[in-house]
Amino acid sequence: MRLKDLAEHLGLSQTTVSRALNGYPEVNEATRRRVAEAANLLGYRPNASALRLATGRAGAVGLVLRGADELGPHMSEFLSGVGSYMASQEIDMLVSTVASHQEELAAYRRLAASQKVDAVILHSPTISDERAELLMDLKIPFVLHGRTNIGHPVAWLDIDNTSALERATSHLLDLGHRRIALLNGVKGRTFAQHREIGYRAALTARGLTVDPALVGNSVFTDEIAFRMAQAMLEQRPRPTAFLAGSMMTALGVFRAIRQAGLELGSDVSMIAHDDVFPYLNADNMYPTMSTTRSSIRQAGTRIAELIMQILAGKPLADVHELWPVELVLRESSGPAPKG
Repeated sequence: MRLKDLAEHLGLSQTTVSRALNGYPEVNEATRRRVAEAANLLGYRPNASALRLATGRAGAVGLVLRGADELGPHMSEFLSGVGSYMASQEIDMLVSTVASHQEELAAYRRLAASQKVDAVILHSPTISDERAELLMDLKIPFVLHGRTNIGHPVAWLDIDNTSALERATSHLLDLGHRRIALLNGVKGRTFAQHREIGYRAALTARGLTVDPALVGNSVFTDEIAFRMAQAMLEQRPRPTAFLAGSMMTALGVFRAIRQAGLELGSDVSMIAHDDVFPYLNADNMYPTMSTTRSSIRQAGTRIAELIMQILAGKPLADVHELWPVELVLRESSGPAPKG
């Protein structure tokens, strides 16, 4: 089907149909939806090369990863969500890897100079993220996976980390636990700060103070989690419950619990943040793992959609989404041991 045929089918001009498909802001939302639905129904696909010539866009979205730690299973799932949606829109993904913060900033400057991408996805933001400020100065559109506060409106999608950890901690407190360890993300990352706020709020509400020896910050790997949990279990009194920042962290904690001769779910409880990995199912673990559940793949898909909305002219101040996090209770979280 040609553009002319689609326009005749809709009773619209070719110019209006083209502008609707290309996301021009002067086309109203009702018309844009009508054109998109008809194009999908009738199998119309614009020629990618012609589209780039007509719009001046590069037809690509950028993502810069820093270090091997960011190339783990979480990013794999996230990219699956982003990439699948972008492929359906005939948009390419340009993924770069760098070794340091300064190299990452330099990568964004190169992207701006080369005009190779139309937008950037900014992940794992810090509380006041220098990268977001730079992208605004470079006038590169971006969507944050997370939140930051730089004094300007930015587009973001985040999960409610504070509420998730407050609920998980409160549940363990309801079970009688008082020595609850938190294995959190890297200090300075917004999500890690939000999780610690929720953890502290739940303890404070019960009149308990936070023991700094029971709070750890690191990247989410099995080995680091094992070492941290091992050291915490050697304390006296030891923790009776763990809050694990990811399923990879949970694997390390579980290993430390077993090595200490303890049993998960009875001697020590655990609730992990579960990113719904297809190859690491909380229901299939033994014992099954209690989780705060949120799909990072779905987040990737939605961020890709938000990128396209921004490129179509949607104001940044209107692109703010905070997703609730589900608490799923299974066998790994039980009553605090007596004595």
